[in-house]
Amino acid sequence: MVCFLLVLKQKLPMKTVYILLSALLLVSCGASVAVDYDTSTNFDSYKTFQFYKPERTQLNDLDIDRVEQAIDSVLVAKSWQRTDYNQFYVSFYVENLEVARSTLGLGVGSGGGGIGIGGGVGIPIGARKFSQTLTIQIFEGVQGSPLVWEGSLSKELREKARPEEKEVHFNTMVAKILSKFPPEKE
Repeated sequence: MVCFLLVLKQKLPMKTVYILLSALLLVSCGASVAVDYDTSTNFDSYKTFQFYKPERTQLNDLDIDRVEQAIDSVLVAKSWQRTDYNQFYVSFYVENLEVARSTLGLGVGSGGGGIGIGGGVGIPIGARKFSQTLTIQIFEGVQGSPLVWEGSLSKELREKARPEEKEVHFNTMVAKILSKFPPEKE
């Protein structure tokens, strides 16, 4: 709410508004990241990466580009470099599950003489939402490409989200997942 009032008062550019909202969403996102990795892998030796083309994702090409750009920017910020001679491959996929919408129930009934008849209908309230589970996988860049790290996170998104909302959505998810990569040494 404070951000909204600040925007109204200061007339900030929309890009700044989206960055502020992204930061707010990142901080307020309560979902936890599920991580699994090969404990024998030396992640400190990784410095270069490349993408596998996602095969089993439920994303359109625009969203695939959004996720790739988000992953690329996070890994580059962590001092990795995207090259053709890579040490590991990055792949990702998204699974969508429709979230049950809230409904308003209306009913009609009548009765008398010991007989009752009733009926009702649920009217959906609000826009359809999907719970998207984004899974990012890291494979070694060697023969057979074994999986060495995987992280996933679920988050809701409106069915008819605007491109800006989708960008914030994926940036937030990718940042949260890759905050766990590479795994900390025990």
